[in-house]
Amino acid sequence: MHETKPIKCLVVDDEPPAREILSRFIAEVPMLGLAGECANAVQAMSFLQHHPIDLLFLDIRLPQLNGNELLKILKNPPKVIFTTAHAEYALEGYELDIVDYLLKPVQFDRFLKAVHKAVQTAYAEPVQPTAELKQQAFVYFRADRKMVKVMLNDILYIESMKDYIKVVTTKGVIITKQSISSVEEMLPEDLFLRTHRSFIVALPKIRSYTSELIEIEKIEIPIGKLFRNGVMKVLG
Repeated sequence: MHETKPIKCLVVDDEPPAREILSRFIAEVPMLGLAGECANAVQAMSFLQHHPIDLLFLDIRLPQLNGNELLKILKNPPKVIFTTAHAEYALEGYELDIVDYLLKPVQFDRFLKAVHKAVQTAYAEPVQPTAELKQQAFVYFRADRKMVKVMLNDILYIESMKDYIKVVTTKGVIITKQSISSVEEMLPEDLFLRTHRSFIVALPKIRSYTSELIEIEKIEIPIGKLFRNGVMKVLG
């Protein structure tokens, strides 16, 4: 992700509690901005005609016109994340090029994962980003009841601790409740490498390595047996 103006979001759901949850989640992520809420597809069509939207959180089961049908009507839809209580209803959406789908009740960590995927898709470029651009890239982690911005260039390694992860940076340590697999999906593959079921390392920060260990800032990080071939392929 890169420094840019807030991503304008529209929430479309016929259930007020579902709209309230998504609106609250959007408010907790600094890169997002809530542009509006709609209770049905007809309202959403009218809203989209008059307001530029970057990201649409769209319920599938809507009265009169469902989410899939709405997307088929829209000529230039924004990035879309489906919300649904039934996963099978979301499958058709992938043919309509949706980014992701969220199962209700939506959990915040899963919401963040979908948002990161949407942002990465939106900023995908056919050429490699410049070194300067990579220096400016960042991610957010939820810690101490707030979203903490972490520059990718500051991350040394990430360690899983059961239900939590420890993000070790050049400026300190952040503890957040999130799975290491979801963090792995957030990070660019050319800068970070999963070396173990419990560790992700920043490739530029590697000082030395063997077939069993990687050294970063005098810290020895294990290379798991299941990851060894992949790690050696990247490092070799």
